[in-house]
Amino acid sequence: MRALYDSKTLTMDDRGIRKLFTKEAKYESWLKLETALAKAQAEYGIIPKEAADEIEKAAKLENIDLIEMEKIYQEIGHGFVPFLKVLVKACPGDSGKYIHYGLTTQNIQQSAQLLVTKQIHQKFMELTADILHNLSKLAYEHKDSVMPGRTHGRHATPITYGYKVSVWISDFLNCAERMREAEKRVFTIMMGGAVGTFSTMGETGLKIQKRVAEILDMEPMLVPSRNITAHKTEYIMNLALLANACHKIGEEVYSTTLEEIGEVSESFKDGTVGSSTMPHKINPKLAKGIIANSQKLYSLIPVGMYSGARPYEGDSSSYMLFDGLLEEALELMTEILLRCEELTGTLSPHKEKLLSNANMNKGLDNSEFIMMKLSETLGKDKAHELVYEIAIKTAKDGEDFYKNLIANPLISKHFSDEDIKFMIDPRNYTGLSEQTAVNLSRIAYETADKIKKENIGK
Repeated sequence: MRALYDSKTLTMDDRGIRKLFTKEAKYESWLKLETALAKAQAEYGIIPKEAADEIEKAAKLENIDLIEMEKIYQEIGHGFVPFLKVLVKACPGDSGKYIHYGLTTQNIQQSAQLLVTKQIHQKFMELTADILHNLSKLAYEHKDSVMPGRTHGRHATPITYGYKVSVWISDFLNCAERMREAEKRVFTIMMGGAVGTFSTMGETGLKIQKRVAEILDMEPMLVPSRNITAHKTEYIMNLALLANACHKIGEEVYSTTLEEIGEVSESFKDGTVGSSTMPHKINPKLAKGIIANSQKLYSLIPVGMYSGARPYEGDSSSYMLFDGLLEEALELMTEILLRCEELTGTLSPHKEKLLSNANMNKGLDNSEFIMMKLSETLGKDKAHELVYEIAIKTAKDGEDFYKNLIANPLISKHFSDEDIKFMIDPRNYTGLSEQTAVNLSRIAYETADKIKKENIGK
């Protein structure tokens, strides 16, 4: 496994994903492809139906001599022929002679990898749905938890934590849509033979490819060329965008758990050790795992782009590389999503600290509110000029914004003390933060339920 681990991984429920990365899962996917191929070829009269039935019965992992397969591999050095030999041997009578009829190694291996990828993909979609559920709850519970909005790392105008979460929800909604929409292009079956021209089966080959795809609930490739890799690159890119949505949360949590900010906390249980030398350390373990694995995942995309441009009708330097790239991307995404699901489900925002930080500048963050109220009588330009002068003097000299406001005769002419106190209170200038949080909470909940229901049928 090439994902970046720490001790947190050992206690995390992987939803059954990691067993799909094993050699056994790979061999089972090969068996499923060979079985589906035999069934489709029998339906179109390419091989006897009795042979296809015998192949289906024999094509079970427990019937495959893995020790013999390894021995053959050591002798001939081919990654797939040893599997075919032991599968042929496992088939009764002469049914084995119809195994892998008219195909090339990559037809089975690449199609099978995408079959496994589809299984993992469904689990990714379920995890995405769980994250959306978590974010839905978080957005609603903190729809009115006032905090500083920040741009360029500095205080802007106030928001609520629920609004911040609604931004994350929007990212995940788009990711889920992209992942679903790409399924028809990504999870494809290739049955075209050596270079994709159906040389051994002709027109019937097209029908067989379509039937194999139907049996496995996948899509037939329009041109089953071993040289086509864009669908794999697209999927890795989609994973990277999903990772980026998780990464955004991880970065926010990583920085806002700082003691100096203290707005949120990761879940923590007694006995967790943060440092071998500093007993007091409580580190953002989930967030840092999301950040590290996301950054590694992004690095795979350029490699795929370069390899995808290799010439001619097939090149092992490309498809061997893509085998590894796709597997590594899936491993990394597993770590990212598992951590993000737990993080979003256990994150603790601190309402009092959020509000305290929003009040840190004693109303200065609401200068826009005052300016817009003044502009109703003075006009925008003059209002900006006046409030800018007061705000900059306050910030530069470390003075009190309220005192500077009431001391200005033009301000006091237009507003009472109570007006000014109201306008500099961050709770009174969060715009549509609460409304947005409630709306996105609902959409996230409904979308998560929809994803779950769709997955039941898959």
